[in-house]
Amino acid sequence: MSDVEKSGFISKVIGPKKRWRAYKARVKELPENHRTAVKAIERYLMHFVPTDGESNASMFEDLADLFEQAAVNGTPIREVVGEDPVEFAETFVQNYTEGGYVPARARKQLTDDIERAADNETGTEDKTV
Repeated sequence: MSDVEKSGFISKVIGPKKRWRAYKARVKELPENHRTAVKAIERYLMHFVPTDGESNASMFEDLADLFEQAAVNGTPIREVVGEDPVEFAETFVQNYTEGGYVPARARKQLTDDIERAADNETGTEDKTV
């Protein structure tokens, strides 16, 4: 695969590199629990079929906007994503893409990561094994 083909594919998945880097810098500035939640949702959203790089770049920027505002307002993660983070992510992505196949493992990982982020936020981390 040539560099042109690679960059074309990458830009379809994440959008223009400059916008992707700006998005990642914004996420890095979030409080740890919000950053954990965004990264979990981001990983989940990568399973959806991209329609175009512009749409996907907007999707990730809007995700950052949502969690930046939640952090500023002190909104708990559960108030942002609700009790079912998979439903939240799938509803969120419907505004940007036609969907895709998400393995059950990815759904469970998203749910577990959001649970961990929400627990860390309240200091009620589950210590069971």
